[in-house]
Amino acid sequence: MKKIKEVIVVEGKDDTKRIKLAVNADTLETRGSAINDETIEQIEQLQSTRGIIVLTDPDYSGEKIRNIITREVPGVKHAFLKKKDAAPSAKGSLGVEHASVEAIREALNNLYTEVPDSEPLITREDLWDLGLLAGPTAKKKRALLGEKLKIGYTNGKQLYNRLNLFQITPEKLRDALEETEGRKNEK
Repeated sequence: MKKIKEVIVVEGKDDTKRIKLAVNADTLETRGSAINDETIEQIEQLQSTRGIIVLTDPDYSGEKIRNIITREVPGVKHAFLKKKDAAPSAKGSLGVEHASVEAIREALNNLYTEVPDSEPLITREDLWDLGLLAGPTAKKKRALLGEKLKIGYTNGKQLYNRLNLFQITPEKLRDALEETEGRKNEK
């Protein structure tokens, strides 16, 4: 079983149980989206000594936690689960606790590290021109693109922020979009 040096930040104890089935790693549980100062201090300390990987549910609460950590603790790594991989077999909320061992391993093999305060590589105009912000297929294109780039599902504003936060180049964006649309890359 793969050993992870960094501490994985998750939302709860069921997430921890699931992570431990997939990899040998320590976790820190936020116990929900209302992260207190003590938890932020723990994350800061762990980031400076071992590193942090944020792996939260692909839903509103998970995104809220991810945004708080990103704002308060620069340089953390991010792993994203696809919504379909975090869906329970019966109706219910999305969560890491529902993901397969393989889906968790894939997410942890495709980490992104934020690059705070960097110049945007991709403009909103680029996203408009590529049909990712508006139109009848924009939502589906963003969902497929999020899966291909392994950055999770996003709305238009989140896509712009996430692409630039992780310094994804316009070329990488176009290549990924072409692949999701079934077109061959033109070099």
